[in-house]
Amino acid sequence: MKAFRLIAKAGGVLLLIYVTVLVLIFVAMHQSPDRFGQIMARVPGPLFAVLPFEPMWNVARGGDLKVGDVAPDFALRTTDGKSRVQLSSFRGRQPVVLVFGSYT
Repeated sequence: MKAFRLIAKAGGVLLLIYVTVLVLIFVAMHQSPDRFGQIMARVPGPLFAVLPFEPMWNVARGGDLKVGDVAPDFALRTTDGKSRVQLSSFRGRQPVVLVFGSYT
């Protein structure tokens, strides 16, 4: 009976830690892309195996855009890191294609 209580306590502590990590990651997902990247760079890779990352991301960043809506404005650093480019600066001037992902 004593061993069962010890296992139950350890399980409770682990569950509390897990829920705390979920909440912290979820809060991080609501930060700006730069800040989110800084935070996620410090998260150990194996943690992604036990976190429901994609469903959390879909809830945190889902948004409510519909086809035909104007894209939300945002700014990103240029590849050389010397300046920033804002999406709205291209509005009405030229088409913009955004590619997210990797070709590898």
